[in-house]
Amino acid sequence: MEPAVTYHELAAIRDRLDRTYPEYLADLELLVNTDCGSYSRAGVDAIGRWAAERLREMGARVTVHPNDLGLGDTVIGEFAGTDPAGPAILCIGHMDTVFDEGTVAARPFAVEGGIATGPGVTDMKSGFLSGLHAIAAVREALGGLPVASLVFLANPDEEIGSPASTPLVRQAAAGADACLVFECARANGDIVSSRKGTVDLVVTVVGRASHAGVEPERGRSAILEAARLITDLHALNGRWPGVTVNVGVVEGGTRPNVVAEQCRLQVDIRSATREGLDAVEAALAELTARPVAVPDVTFELEVTSRHEPMEKLERSGRLADHAIALAEALGFELRDAATGGASDANTTAGMGVPTLDGLGPIGGLDHSPGEYLEVASIVPRTTLLAGLIATIGRDPEVRAWAAERRSRARAAGS
Repeated sequence: MEPAVTYHELAAIRDRLDRTYPEYLADLELLVNTDCGSYSRAGVDAIGRWAAERLREMGARVTVHPNDLGLGDTVIGEFAGTDPAGPAILCIGHMDTVFDEGTVAARPFAVEGGIATGPGVTDMKSGFLSGLHAIAAVREALGGLPVASLVFLANPDEEIGSPASTPLVRQAAAGADACLVFECARANGDIVSSRKGTVDLVVTVVGRASHAGVEPERGRSAILEAARLITDLHALNGRWPGVTVNVGVVEGGTRPNVVAEQCRLQVDIRSATREGLDAVEAALAELTARPVAVPDVTFELEVTSRHEPMEKLERSGRLADHAIALAEALGFELRDAATGGASDANTTAGMGVPTLDGLGPIGGLDHSPGEYLEVASIVPRTTLLAGLIATIGRDPEVRAWAAERRSRARAAGS
C-alpha cells in the first residue's frame, strides 16, 4: 500500500516537527511536572486549560464539559477540514495519570542519555502532545486538514475507566469514520489494533459477626467464604483463551476475636473477545450464586468500570496498513499488535468505528516509577501520526465509509 502523502509532503511535515522539537520538550516538561492523577481535579483541569488554549491558538472551536463526579473537565476541540466530502476523524488523548499528589516533587521531569522520565511521561503526556503537534504540522504543511472535520477529545479520567468522559467519547465517535488514540507505542515500537476488554468489580461477601471465643458457632465468617471464592476465581485463568482473572485487593474483618461479618474483594477481569468476557462473567455469577464454604453467607456485586474488548475490525486493519506503509516511507519498520490494557479505543472500536491506538512515541514501564520515553522517537512517530491523518483523509475507501455513514444518518433523520 502506497501512502497518500508524497515524499515532499512528509519531508515538510518532518521539517516542521524538527523546528518545533524544543517547544515540544518544553511543553512535555510543563505537563509532566503537573500532578494530575485522576482524582487530582485541580491538576487535571490545569492541563485542560492549557490544552484548551493551545487548541484555540490552532484554530479549533473549543468546548469544556464539566461533570457531577468531582473529576476534571473534558475538553473538546473541533477543527473544520478543507474537504467537506472527506472523512471525520476523532482523536483522543487523556490528561490524567495514575500518580498521587506529590509525585512530581519526588521525581520531576528529566532527560538523561536520550531517555525522558517523570510521572505520565509516556502514559500519556507525550502521546497527547504528539497529537497536537501532528495536527499543527499537517495544517501548516498541507495548507489545512484534508478531512471534513477533526475532533480532538482531551479525556480527564481515562485511568479510572473514563466514567465522566465515556458519554462524550461515544457521542463524538458516533459521527466519526476513523479514530486515532494517542497512548504510547509499545516498548518495541508496535502500534495497537486490538486490546483486551476489562471489567473491574467489587464483590462484597456478607456473613454474620460473633464472638470468636465464646460462641463462634453463631458466626458466619465472610473471610472464610471469600477465601474459597478467591481460589475459585483464580482457577478461571486459562479456562478460556486470552481470559485473565485477578483478585487484587482483599479487605475484611475488624478484630481477631470477632468472626468477620464482611469481606470485600476488588477483582480485575480481562478478555480479548466479547465471548470470553461473557463467559467469565457468567462463571462469576455462578460462583457467587450461593455460598460453598460457609452457610447463610451472601454476595453483593458492583461493577465499577467496564470496557468492551477492542477487537481488530477489518477497517481498522486498513488504517494499520496505512501506518505500516508510512513507517516504511519514513525509514523504520512498524507492526500492529494486541495488548492487555484497555483504553478509550475499546469504546470506539466496540461501536464499530475503525480505530488505531498506541500512536504516541515509544516508551514503557507505564504506571511505575521507572516509566520512560525514548526522546529520539518523538519526531519520527509524530511525523507518522501526521502522515496518517492526511492519508486517512485522502484514502478513497475511507471516503466511501464517510459517504456511507452520512447516507445512513440522512435516512435515519428522514
